[in-house]
Amino acid sequence: MIEEPYRWVEAIANRREYVETQLASGNPIAAVGFRDGILFLTVGRTGQKIFEIYNRIAMGAIGHPGDIERLRMAAIEVASTEGFTRSAADVSLRRLAHYSLSPVMKAAFEQIYGPPYLARLLFAEAGEKPEEDLFLRVEYDGAIAADGGTLSQPRQDFAVLSGTRQSTELMESFLKSEHASESNLEDTLTTALDAWSVGHMALGADGVKELPEKAAIVKHRQEQLGMAGVEAAILERESKTAIRYRALLDKEVRSSIRA
Repeated sequence: MIEEPYRWVEAIANRREYVETQLASGNPIAAVGFRDGILFLTVGRTGQKIFEIYNRIAMGAIGHPGDIERLRMAAIEVASTEGFTRSAADVSLRRLAHYSLSPVMKAAFEQIYGPPYLARLLFAEAGEKPEEDLFLRVEYDGAIAADGGTLSQPRQDFAVLSGTRQSTELMESFLKSEHASESNLEDTLTTALDAWSVGHMALGADGVKELPEKAAIVKHRQEQLGMAGVEAAILERESKTAIRYRALLDKEVRSSIRA
């Protein structure tokens, strides 16, 4: 009996290593606040990674498509039920993440005889003003990182998601130095694409270990855009309709990119 807690800890450590390995190649996603809303962006060949959840809330995800779909549907159901039984104004990203998704993912991860969720989630909620935007990253074990960092760090107007810690940290470092919250959509698209490029360059055993030069980032971006499509969407801060989520076409994004 004395050994049981140690076996559980060992099992959890093995489980974490397994999940991290499965997610290590996850394609980066950037969520970036700008003057008129929040932009979600990634580049890829297959599989949707950006989704509308409710009103002002959107989600990006990496991991197993089946687990992503289960979590997406759970988020939509919780938000819709909250909005129906109370009001749309009562639906908040904090409640959705902290009281619904995080406990479910934590429980699945710690029940060692059942499968964990092979997924990382990135959420954003558009506020009435840019300073009211909220970004949350929810890990496979239920841990939550707010505004792209932790509660002890200054608030950031962006958040990123990627398969490895190194890729994530390099994307955050790039956006800290390059992103401006008052930017227009065109400039924000270019910045988000460059942030994605930094994250993509950092993936894999031979990935970059520090921020690349600007020329290398642009070259990588252009090479990848020649082989893959852009998936992007915005949460519009001010809209004449109740629907704030708007998907952007690939050609719309490409026509707005700065060289």
